[in-house]
Amino acid sequence: MLKQTTPIFLSFLTACAAADLASGDGVSTGPGPGAGTIEAGTLTAGVWDDNFNYATFDAYVDKTANLDGLPDISQAQRDEANRHWAQRGKRDRLDIAFVLDTTGSMWDELDYLRAEFAALAEQIERNNPNADPRYALVAYGDEGEAFVTDVTDFTADTAEFQRTIDEQATTGGGDYPEAPDRGLEDALKLEWRKGSVARMIFWIADAPHHREDSDRLTRAIHGARENDIHIYPVAASGADERTERSMRGAAQYTGGRYIFITDDSGVGGAHKEPTVPCYFVTKLDAAVRRMVDIELTGVYREPSSDEVIRTGGNPNDGACVMEDGEELLVF
Repeated sequence: MLKQTTPIFLSFLTACAAADLASGDGVSTGPGPGAGTIEAGTLTAGVWDDNFNYATFDAYVDKTANLDGLPDISQAQRDEANRHWAQRGKRDRLDIAFVLDTTGSMWDELDYLRAEFAALAEQIERNNPNADPRYALVAYGDEGEAFVTDVTDFTADTAEFQRTIDEQATTGGGDYPEAPDRGLEDALKLEWRKGSVARMIFWIADAPHHREDSDRLTRAIHGARENDIHIYPVAASGADERTERSMRGAAQYTGGRYIFITDDSGVGGAHKEPTVPCYFVTKLDAAVRRMVDIELTGVYREPSSDEVIRTGGNPNDGACVMEDGEELLVF
């Protein structure tokens, strides 16, 4: 079992000088502007499934072939994954690990977790009373900062896990890339349960990995695939094309789905418009609950009409289609 490391205490971090939290380009310490003010059910997000829209994903991979330092997942491996994830089975129990970038620009997403977790966990348990859900947290920063990873292994005690989240703070971020490779690597070392378990990683970040660490990130993504752990990236404000491409590749290969926070909530910095042709926008908590329900039941479902804030394009059963029924490939 992984040892729980010493928490990053707010009292120390708040005493440090704050810098540009919105961009993450400077060194940032402590909770960001507005920390503690985000209420549950505030952040908004869309969801995209590259396995449901595989021709579109192939076109996107070709379009972004000029990007360097990406995770190495071959065409044959992507094709095999797409065939594999065409069939989903029901799962009985639930393990969720949050892999969270805690550098300075991530204050709004960390505040979301603080404000949202208790209600989110209660709703997950209400919807799935026999799933015996457990939660873990891997907070990560970067080499040369206050810490690289801070790991809390799985617990079923939601109050204890809430305290762990409350003790975290955003800090660092002196350059744009961070260490998601180390965060995902440590997430694989958690005490995941075997058997009929929905194993989910919600990787929440706004910056890519260092190019020189692409091999390490590649190994972590392949390790998740080998252990039937599904990566659900959540792209936050500031995410660039390399971040999106790495996240979508990880989601497609491991059987997760790409989640992207949108500007509809008015919280945080500007969020990158995703390179996807259609999507529903809902509250982020509704998107997370829906992904959990899909994982446990093995059955895809659209958001309900009362959950939808707006749509981009013409989403239908998780895919984008034109009037003649062909898959839409226009970005």
